[in-house]
Amino acid sequence: LSTTPAAAAEAAARMAGPVALKAVAPGVVHKTEAGGVRLGLGDPAAVRAAAEEMAGRFRAAGHPVTAFVVQRMAAPGVEMIVGVVHDPQFGPVLACGAGGVTVELLRDVAVRLTPLTVRDAAEMVRELRTFPLLAGYRGAEPGDVGALEEIILRIGAMAEDLPQIAELDCNPVTVHRRGATVLDARVRVAPATAPVRLGARAARPEEGRAGGGAGPPGGGA
Repeated sequence: LSTTPAAAAEAAARMAGPVALKAVAPGVVHKTEAGGVRLGLGDPAAVRAAAEEMAGRFRAAGHPVTAFVVQRMAAPGVEMIVGVVHDPQFGPVLACGAGGVTVELLRDVAVRLTPLTVRDAAEMVRELRTFPLLAGYRGAEPGDVGALEEIILRIGAMAEDLPQIAELDCNPVTVHRRGATVLDARVRVAPATAPVRLGARAARPEEGRAGGGAGPPGGGA
């Protein structure tokens, strides 16, 4: 996290390879649409120039940039979204689906109530219409589905342990041939409320639970 274009360039120099540059500005959620994301920048001078251009553009739009995120470029893969929203009656509701810039276009999502089991995570992923992309579509290398399932389980456990998480979106989560990377995340926190313990939820068995009926978390990154 760098506060100036010069500091962003220095961070890129330390990483010694292609980087992604992202602007951080209050009130801006969809950074890609706002021109706040540049990928594959190969040298510090390019990073500084891109950061200066972003700062000028956002300032003119009334959203001054407060910082820049500099990240190593991730390996290619399938873009997914994993998110959670805290429902006042049902508690944490977790969703997984097709991610990236197409999340609101495709609306391909699977939803469960927490707590999640290993079986829940596996079923969620395989319910998606876009699952063939993860399995290796038309000769492409399959993605590491197990790594995606682990991210789903970790986010579900975090939401259970931290009821102050009102909403969280990890988008995109890029699933590589080996491993998966959370490339961007957005979280909203709020004072925790006393949970409503529903009988069916409290008595839930360890495995084999059917999916919940609540909607997916809103928004993207």
